Amino acid sequence: MQRTAILFISIMLFIAIGAFSQNRSAHAQTVEKPPNERAQGISLTAPTLVRTDFMSGLDSPWDMAFTPDGAMLFTEKCRGLAVRRANGSTARLFGTSGAAVMASDLFCEGQSGMHGVAIDPDFDNNRTLYVYMPSNLSTNPWTNRVVRLTVDSDYTTVANRLDIITDIPYKNVGNSWSGAGAHSGGRIRFGPDGFLYVTTGDNHNGLLPQDLTQLGGKVLRVDRHGNAAPDNNTPAGGDPRIFTYGHRNVQGIAFHPTTGQPYIAEHGPGHSDEVTPLVAGGNGGWDPKPEAGVSCADNYCGYISNKPDGTPTPMTDTTKFPNAMRPILVLDNSQGMGPCTFLTGSQWEGWNGRLVVGIMATQRLDVLQLDSRGVLVGTTTADLPVERIRSVVQGPDGNLYVATDGGEIWQVTPQ
Repeated sequence: MQRTAILFISIMLFIAIGAFSQNRSAHAQTVEKPPNERAQGISLTAPTLVRTDFMSGLDSPWDMAFTPDGAMLFTEKCRGLAVRRANGSTARLFGTSGAAVMASDLFCEGQSGMHGVAIDPDFDNNRTLYVYMPSNLSTNPWTNRVVRLTVDSDYTTVANRLDIITDIPYKNVGNSWSGAGAHSGGRIRFGPDGFLYVTTGDNHNGLLPQDLTQLGGKVLRVDRHGNAAPDNNTPAGGDPRIFTYGHRNVQGIAFHPTTGQPYIAEHGPGHSDEVTPLVAGGNGGWDPKPEAGVSCADNYCGYISNKPDGTPTPMTDTTKFPNAMRPILVLDNSQGMGPCTFLTGSQWEGWNGRLVVGIMATQRLDVLQLDSRGVLVGTTTADLPVERIRSVVQGPDGNLYVATDGGEIWQVTPQ
């Protein structure tokens, strides 16, 4: 009888706790731990995820960056730079009509507009930030730029604009493969080495990725003034700002929390999405120009074959470039791989130290486990709503923030 009473009390307590958890927030969604961790040989416990709508009603949010005092700077592709202050209030800082400071040269076309945002490592002292945007200041042709700004203490306006990189190629005219503004890259991040990494796209131009005199289809590494980092190891004759080359359209870059190794996430041309660790001076192996005896519309073989045998143009052509950087993950059918970041902190339990990658076409967030050598040893998918994921950033509170093409920014809390 006593055992029955104890069992009854335990069941009722379990039900009460469950009801409390379900009703603690009208705006929160609790997501159970993914069941496929153990099935893929990953023994560490995955966290339970609680998703909250942090912001909504945005116009194509593209990137986010947190300041040390808890403000979140974010970009909207066709509107510009804005802020959500720590108290929850918002303001548009730099961009199109309605912003505190108008950027009259900013425009939105095709895939392009205001893209990446990064915070200076010494932000507490210099209030400096950086954005990546197309500009019509150079009229023939227009270009993508990295712009440096300072923001006031109340996050009401910006000042001291300085364009530190002005010559990143922009797709000014549409061609057989896509309209103007395609493949601009645009993610910017400071690495643990204190240098700014800038990802750029190939503009559907078959010559750009392997052309070391131009900045398209590259990852750049520069100081706060836009000058080349001293140890980029750029091949002879190349622009010294180039850190790696031979890329298609990198839109994700993150740094291993222990080693500092940079990793990129890049979507392929109908095949071969790739996650690749970068090496200074390395070649990503993308070369979509026609080879001898091959003809491609607008001299771009990115979606067909650049080879006489008709095989698809490889994302990493190790036959032509045997020393090309090798990806650790290849998705054979391209699924729109985009942003990435590493998760850090014990609150993430078994996901501490893992690389999360947003997949746009199949609308999911993959979680990659790397071993001590940086080799991929397991993958799982976060059980989150189906949305095109445009940016992923870990905030100073340890939570993950996810921007979607649907106009939302989520706060994802591990519990």
